[in-house]
Amino acid sequence: MHDDNLANVKAHQSELVQRVEAGETVQMKRRKPVAEIVPIRKPNKPADVAQLNALRASQPRQEISAGDFVHQIRDTDRY
Repeated sequence: MHDDNLANVKAHQSELVQRVEAGETVQMKRRKPVAEIVPIRKPNKPADVAQLNALRASQPRQEISAGDFVHQIRDTDRY
């Protein structure tokens, strides 16, 4: 992380934007930190629906529903 006072941030704005583009965080100060410039996160890739369906199909089916399973644990086991 790079930290600088507000006057230097104004004077070296282009250089600081290049640092942020490279992945660095820049913190601006007025005696104490007041703001940060952070890189924008890249959006996640969309999920491959066909791959997710194949994964789900490969999983074994559960014998009882999730609700019944929770009821069974709650009613018979003490934790």
